Amino acid sequence: MPSPAQIEVPNSRGVLPNGRARLPEWLRVNLPAGKSQSAFNGTLNIVQGNELHTVCEEAGCPNIHDCWARGTATFMIAGKECTRGCRFCSVETLRQPEPLDAAEPERLADAVERMGLEYVVITVVNRDDQLDGGAEHYRQCVAAVRQRMPAIGIELLCSDLDGNWQALQHLLDDSPLAVFAHNVECVPRLDESVRDPRASFAQSLEVLQRAKLLRPDLWTKSSLMVGLGETNQEVTNAMQQLREVDVELLTLGQYLAPGRPGTRFLPVDRYVTPEQFEIWKAEALELGFRGVASGPLVRSSYRAGLLLEEAKKGKLQQSNEGDVFGSKRDG
Repeated sequence: MPSPAQIEVPNSRGVLPNGRARLPEWLRVNLPAGKSQSAFNGTLNIVQGNELHTVCEEAGCPNIHDCWARGTATFMIAGKECTRGCRFCSVETLRQPEPLDAAEPERLADAVERMGLEYVVITVVNRDDQLDGGAEHYRQCVAAVRQRMPAIGIELLCSDLDGNWQALQHLLDDSPLAVFAHNVECVPRLDESVRDPRASFAQSLEVLQRAKLLRPDLWTKSSLMVGLGETNQEVTNAMQQLREVDVELLTLGQYLAPGRPGTRFLPVDRYVTPEQFEIWKAEALELGFRGVASGPLVRSSYRAGLLLEEAKKGKLQQSNEGDVFGSKRDG
């Protein structure tokens, strides 16, 4: 046992003297075992066998064991390198990634079919190297999944397409999407320190606003990370701005630094309590959001299918990570 002088005592924010953060109890996750481990391996085999990428892996999602053990995954298309360099994201940054893979749409559709999903979330990397920001490729991937599985619900977590509104219109025109999602990521004040210089809260708002104007029938969705240096009131203000452009679905989650102190990644400013997440959830519902998932381990695609289903029914979406997950509609 170490002496009292050797014990590292965290400060009021839960940060140890060497800069490492001690995770609170509510951020601990369980690893799969038994049948869950077998299901996890099955998901892994399908993803790898179809030469696909997932945001679960590339972004280091803390829910990967739980989701993959339920036979679900969030696919990441257009490569595994991003042309942006946001300071919260572990996806590799390259100015000139590999060319887009014309065979990816069919491989994606095959994986979704083999997994037997009723609802799928497809996310993308930024492709600023493409004239249309990758919009045509994204469109082809969505179309391939729908052609293979006509009854499936599809959610696209899209980039900002570098403000190319013609590309956005092409992407959404007659698209079989159920949900168009685009993340503002953080409160406006923190844009410069958190996001790539080509991204901004204002531009993200415009993406969501234009998407709703182009396709009023689509549900729009966005996500906020906390623990980056924002105040509670700033989170409330950001939610209000999202409602002003008619965003209907919202996720709120804790930022977890993907790298060690001293790397390019931002350190965690604070660990927000589950109680505060519940306060924000209540505020969001009061503001008029139709579906809200709010909790420390919530991510953009957290229980996505269930969130949409409950929003359509007008029911409140629970955000307690301890709840039993439903069917493969969860996304």
